[in-house]
Amino acid sequence: MTEIQHAFPVMTYDIDFAGVVSNLTYIRWLEDLRNLFAAQSLPLGVAMQRGIVPVLMRTEIDYLAPVRFPDTVAGQMWLSERGRARFVLAAEFIRQSDGMSVAKARQTGAFVALATQRPVRLPDEYTR
Repeated sequence: MTEIQHAFPVMTYDIDFAGVVSNLTYIRWLEDLRNLFAAQSLPLGVAMQRGIVPVLMRTEIDYLAPVRFPDTVAGQMWLSERGRARFVLAAEFIRQSDGMSVAKARQTGAFVALATQRPVRLPDEYTR
């Protein structure tokens, strides 16, 4: 499985009253990266047809430096750990103007059966 990358231009609705990108924006960007990651590895529609869906159990994020409008941030995400029933996605956000790492994150998840809402073994696409 490969790393995915996406550029996020900072929009006016991404900044808080101090003119800095809001912490909530990074959570939204993580969701965007995770959806791009899923589209590349196991699209959500395919997973649902199999009767499974990914769920998040934990999000950790370290904010390292402020980002302001009109910066552009490059986000990247990759599968950093996998177990029998859980996975960890790691992400990093880099300010494109100077290459500085502005945030690092980890998200822990699992796949659950739609019918039972119970964890299932990771699909093959997440074990390679």
